[in-house]
Amino acid sequence: MNQLAEFLFPELGARGAIVEFDEGIDAMLGSRPYPPDVRRLLGQAVAAMPLLAANTKFEGRMSLQFQGQGALRMLVAQIESSLQVRGMAKCDAGAQGNFEALMGGGLLGLLLEPARGEQNYQAMVAIEGGSLAAALEHYYAHSEQIPSLMRLAVGDGRIRGIVLQRLPLGEKHSSPANWEHLAALFATLGEDELAATDAATILRRLFHAETLRLFEPRPVHLACRCNRRSIATMLLSLGENELHEHIAEHGRFDVTCEFCGRQYLFTAADVDELLLAARTQPGTSTRH
Repeated sequence: MNQLAEFLFPELGARGAIVEFDEGIDAMLGSRPYPPDVRRLLGQAVAAMPLLAANTKFEGRMSLQFQGQGALRMLVAQIESSLQVRGMAKCDAGAQGNFEALMGGGLLGLLLEPARGEQNYQAMVAIEGGSLAAALEHYYAHSEQIPSLMRLAVGDGRIRGIVLQRLPLGEKHSSPANWEHLAALFATLGEDELAATDAATILRRLFHAETLRLFEPRPVHLACRCNRRSIATMLLSLGENELHEHIAEHGRFDVTCEFCGRQYLFTAADVDELLLAARTQPGTSTRH
């Protein structure tokens, strides 16, 4: 079961969320031959996305992006308002090492693409900390001014994540003392325990003595949003001349989704059909 559950400490001025992925992991992360250390880091990024989207009313697409100069050149994870998550990485075949070896010295960015056409928002920060969770804590502290704690874990066929955030000072029961108390409890949670344990048990172990309001879990989906229609739209954006030139040289289009690795074949007849449909559809035009 893949689900996201949000929770609130009404007497301590804090909130949080915990996510579990048990399905669809190999279909998404196993479609490409990622080295083990890169796959683990990508799994952690996937776990982070529902946590970043929790407790927000944002509608659209949210992307976590890493850019570096080492063996791991790029890592992207995305989540839609529907809580559909996907991720991909570009790296050397022999990429290996811990978080600092793979991502140290790079930039971490959060991109928001609103569904209703408002202006995109992007924040970039230098990567700080010895884990992706620590780097995201740094992002929240410096870009959002929200004290946050996060754990991300990848186990055998499981991906887990949990975030804890202090409510703004001035809100009822939000105080440095209450936050320090919760932080001390949170600090007892290790990645191995998180990876091996279900969400209900984690919350019970950590906060059994606290008043915790747990909201109804919501399903999350680990799946790519690519389909033949979206690939066709992308091809049409190339323009009619370029489409014909490519077909003349190669005879076909072979398109591979960078996220899930799914392959799409468009023959010369398929391209002709796409162009004909584009010409006859009202309000649609193709570039020449």
